[in-house]
Amino acid sequence: MTSCNNSIPRPLTFTLAGIPGLESSHGWFSVPFFLIFLVTIIGNVTIINIIWLEKSLHEPMFLLLSTLSFVDVCLVIVIVPRMLGIFWMNAKEISFDACLTQMFFIPSFYVMESGILLAMAFDRFVAIWYPLRYTTILDSNILVKMALAILARAVAVLTPAPILTKRLELFQTQVIAYSYCAYMAVVMIACGDISTHIVYGLLVIAASVGVDLVFVILSYALILHAVFSIPSWQARRKALGTCGSHLCVIGLFYSPVVFSVLSQILGYHMAAYLQIIIDNLYFLVPPMANPLIYAVRTKQIREWVFRVLKCHRD
Repeated sequence: MTSCNNSIPRPLTFTLAGIPGLESSHGWFSVPFFLIFLVTIIGNVTIINIIWLEKSLHEPMFLLLSTLSFVDVCLVIVIVPRMLGIFWMNAKEISFDACLTQMFFIPSFYVMESGILLAMAFDRFVAIWYPLRYTTILDSNILVKMALAILARAVAVLTPAPILTKRLELFQTQVIAYSYCAYMAVVMIACGDISTHIVYGLLVIAASVGVDLVFVILSYALILHAVFSIPSWQARRKALGTCGSHLCVIGLFYSPVVFSVLSQILGYHMAAYLQIIIDNLYFLVPPMANPLIYAVRTKQIREWVFRVLKCHRD
């Protein structure tokens, strides 16, 4: 229950604070965030182009990877330009409708990324348990249905966010202590009973990222069971090698979520500005690192990149 002595009607515009308490350092913060943005765009666009141009990479695993790269590009485009506007030009004002739009798309792309990682875990499960039927099980129709299911779930679980926010009439302030419009950040400055909003926020996490993580763990438990049933050590190593890149990406994506949940359960509280920086990195580091991980650990992509670089030098 949030009560207000001096409430204000729902403003036409909100003010994004950026990183409260570190306003004087916004210029410095803009440098790493801008570099993250550049590396993310270049890396993911490169992955998409390689997979699109190289016919031998038109396999389920790589098609899912290109989908992941596309979603990662969309995610950083929704977040970083607005953030850099705050850091570089002090462009802190955001209209209520633009805030609702950002509030919907940022978590939607994040939920889609989680769904794609689950689909990639299923891909590895099929590849190891049913290698001879791999391309038959994961044909183009199944991949399209998986993509549509991932999109539909994100839309279904995130559509209530802007609708519920529109029902908020009174606010304590029009300043959002974030560098983007986060649903809970807006809810926390509202007046009145916000328990429904808190429950909804928890349900979104549980019904998307939480469920995905459980099934990812289950998939890899079955994968490990199958791998360690193989008598040959070399065959085991080769089978696990096909999962290496995906395991790195999964660890990078889900570990901050697990850390955040555990810290709240254990009652650990960090400074507000540090929490905001970490929340930004939750969204931005995985999209930057994903193409780098796959470029380093995936032989086909690595060879293609080296071939392109060699052509440019010649």
